[in-house]
Amino acid sequence: MSALIIRKATAMNRLLPLLASAAALLLTAAAQAAAPGITGPAFALTAQPAYLTQPDGQAVYSWGYGCTTPPAGARFVPATSPAGFCNTMQVPGPTLVVTEGQTVTVTLTNALPAAAGNTSILFPGFNVTTTDGVTGLLTHEAAPGGTVSYTFVASTPGTRAYYSGTQGDLQVEMGLYGAIIVLPNGAPTNGSCPTHNNAAGLNTAGTALLSGTAGESDFRLSPTGAAYHLTQSCYDREYLFQFSEMDPNIHVQALAQVTAANCAGGFGTLNCRLEVPTEPYHPVYFMINGRSMPDDMDSNYAAQYPHQPYNGNPHMHPGELVLLRIIGQGRWQHPFHEHGNHVRILARDGNLIVSGLTGPSASQLAGPLLFTTTTTPGLAMDGIFYWTGKGLNWDAYGHHPGSADSLATLSCTPDLNGYNTANLTAVNYYEWCQDHNKPLQAAPFGDVAGGGPATLPDPNLFTNGAWYGGSPYLGPDATQRATGPTGTTPPSGTIANSPTGEAGFAFMWHSHNEREITTNNIFPGGMLMMMLVDSREFVIDESN
Repeated sequence: MSALIIRKATAMNRLLPLLASAAALLLTAAAQAAAPGITGPAFALTAQPAYLTQPDGQAVYSWGYGCTTPPAGARFVPATSPAGFCNTMQVPGPTLVVTEGQTVTVTLTNALPAAAGNTSILFPGFNVTTTDGVTGLLTHEAAPGGTVSYTFVASTPGTRAYYSGTQGDLQVEMGLYGAIIVLPNGAPTNGSCPTHNNAAGLNTAGTALLSGTAGESDFRLSPTGAAYHLTQSCYDREYLFQFSEMDPNIHVQALAQVTAANCAGGFGTLNCRLEVPTEPYHPVYFMINGRSMPDDMDSNYAAQYPHQPYNGNPHMHPGELVLLRIIGQGRWQHPFHEHGNHVRILARDGNLIVSGLTGPSASQLAGPLLFTTTTTPGLAMDGIFYWTGKGLNWDAYGHHPGSADSLATLSCTPDLNGYNTANLTAVNYYEWCQDHNKPLQAAPFGDVAGGGPATLPDPNLFTNGAWYGGSPYLGPDATQRATGPTGTTPPSGTIANSPTGEAGFAFMWHSHNEREITTNNIFPGGMLMMMLVDSREFVIDESN
């Protein structure tokens, strides 16, 4: 057996137990993402080396931005999150969260190996002034051991990238990139977003948790609940996803040259300059927020990823509006597909897409509905995703009129749009009433000819992977309460269908470039994560 085959077989053997444990965690535990970062408006960052981990067991020498000191007056956000770590480098760099109109200052210290030379940061979309540093090709740069400061006004809301402006083919590849989020400085001009009411168990869209629960905290970064100055940009949850790729050959060569460098005479002298070829380019690691699947579904600030603090693990309740902040980092275009619905694009690079500049039409969104949120290098976009269960053609809440369970006999009163919105405290708030009380199957499990609109895969078979939740219904006991004389459902208590654990719908979100859902050519891996649509009995906790 060749060394390559042995390596791949070993990697797969490592991945299989990881997949099984990750699947179990997905279906039973909370490991959410939100959009964590640090607030400004003054930031002190350092560029320095460290190693990133990959699911195949590799530790890849990389460069990244971190905090030289805790930012003065800054805090980790969202407010309910515990203090994360920013005392060393991370990939992506710290997410910088500021407010529209603030004057932002970022001071960069170059702690890269001397042989790497100068480094810098670009902030596309802002008018930047610089102090200190040395003149570079695109901006002022920090020499080895030196500093440079960048100052700009956060002129408009939105999500944007920042990244190295020095030898970008190498330094961005090595990990010198991050995100900046600008929050609007006031309420929407055409109204206001629903307020968050934790005491009543209501979240931002007025949707409700199970009566008697403590409710959920507000994890939105925007204090107004809107991403821009329009009510059409109001949202309930938000997630930041930065897509990137990595060619380990470049990193190996950079490490070898750094190790061999003799920089006693300073950068640029003989044997103190990196000459790392970045072409041909053959990336084999494809990452969401610096992690490959399944690592990207662990919690934020997990101790096992000291230099990769951000995850990718979105959760929602039916009917909620989820703001997706998406950035294409690196060198490749990444066609990312969000299963379950299209994404309505609000803006690109902080430029809101509306149908007019003045008058009533100025509040009409004109961004496209995207099947894949394809990002080119450096492109950032904001979009809204939602899922309601409409179109399933069966009752997703497992209602069964003959059941003794009160949750199985809830009513569904359609509003003008066909959804159950009259009772804010109902578990089935936002149910698509056309499918209410409609059984998935009118005959025993697996018998399509008996009249059921769908046939479920046998949860005892691993063909569908552990990602399949085992139940076609929302709610931890929905499988049990939906079972009656007119049909059966997959048996409770299987590996994929615990009768007591969380029972949500798992939608696979992944790159539509097949090589990008592998880790070092082993599937599954890479740019892949799960969106969990959770029953309202399940309190989504994004505080980690």
